[in-house]
Amino acid sequence: MTPQEVVEAHGVRLRPFRPEDTADVVDGLADPVSQRFMTGLPAPYTEVDARRWIDAGAPAAWAGGGAAYAVADPATDRLLGTVGLSNPVPARGQAEIGYWVRPSARGRGVAAAATRALSEHAFATGTVRLELLTNPANAASQRVALAAGFHYEGSRRSAGSGRGGDRHDLLAWVRLADDPPGPAARLLPDLPGGVLTDQVVTLRRLAPEDAELMYRLHSRPEVVANQAPPVPPTREAIERRCRLAESGWLTGDIARLLITDVASGEPVGSCGLSYTDVARGEASVGYALLPDWRGRGYATRAVRLIAAWAFGSAGVARLTAGTVPDNTASHRVLERTGFHREALHRASLPGLAGGRLDDLTFALLPADLR
Repeated sequence: MTPQEVVEAHGVRLRPFRPEDTADVVDGLADPVSQRFMTGLPAPYTEVDARRWIDAGAPAAWAGGGAAYAVADPATDRLLGTVGLSNPVPARGQAEIGYWVRPSARGRGVAAAATRALSEHAFATGTVRLELLTNPANAASQRVALAAGFHYEGSRRSAGSGRGGDRHDLLAWVRLADDPPGPAARLLPDLPGGVLTDQVVTLRRLAPEDAELMYRLHSRPEVVANQAPPVPPTREAIERRCRLAESGWLTGDIARLLITDVASGEPVGSCGLSYTDVARGEASVGYALLPDWRGRGYATRAVRLIAAWAFGSAGVARLTAGTVPDNTASHRVLERTGFHREALHRASLPGLAGGRLDDLTFALLPADLR
């Protein structure tokens, strides 16, 4: 690759930066989203900073063995964003890819198209492995990674830095030269239309604004008593759970959902699904309801909905649920859904003060779902 090379693919043009791009660079990097997720940006970001990037920053990226392309609209040649390569490791055939897109160009697939175009060009010119690192809270960037064919590889602890020197994890997404074309497959697909519903209850993905409700629910003594270990969560842990709920869905770690009452729109409780053995197609479910909504069959409805989605879109072959042996209300929910009692695993769960708890396991197969 050379600094003057132009690449056109997937509906975008990758070209060198020009002085007339200055205002559009400011538009993209002064934006609050860019300021939040991009490390080392001046705040406020001005035309002086943009010119410095065009005159010195982009050429320095090329000189260091990387790349810095302006992403332009092929019809108008106007700047839409940037895509580039950094941290090259020639001995490994490896580089890191990154991008940003102007606010007016977001939601149109520009970032994914530019990432695909540069990835394919990099692979054609000798690169073997590309890494894309995202902030766990930046779900939009994670969706770009998936759409561009990058696979989630794991979390790099405290690899990122924010303003004030704060450290945070980064999620690593990887695409290899011989990976098949197209988007990366997901373990946990999005819900159809964003929700599951039987017209009595609705399930949707947990969101940051649900943190107060979730803290109130999961701090209740009877809810805490039925988890392992039976220790109430901190508010910070619940806020993080809600803030990163979409990320957990995209990485395939866990699908966390809020249960709401269709008639009133009021929150009822929460439920979730996570894989326990991907190779065997086995996943587990869990759920909890607020006191005012218990005894109405809402938990059964929620479990039935998430089980049908799991066996359908998610491709799960077998569902399990673990309960403490004396949680008879939960046993009834599972049995009404079609789960069968399978085993009592003695002292398999952590308890308090080094103690252990028994785990009564239920299982559901697609044919069992009622």
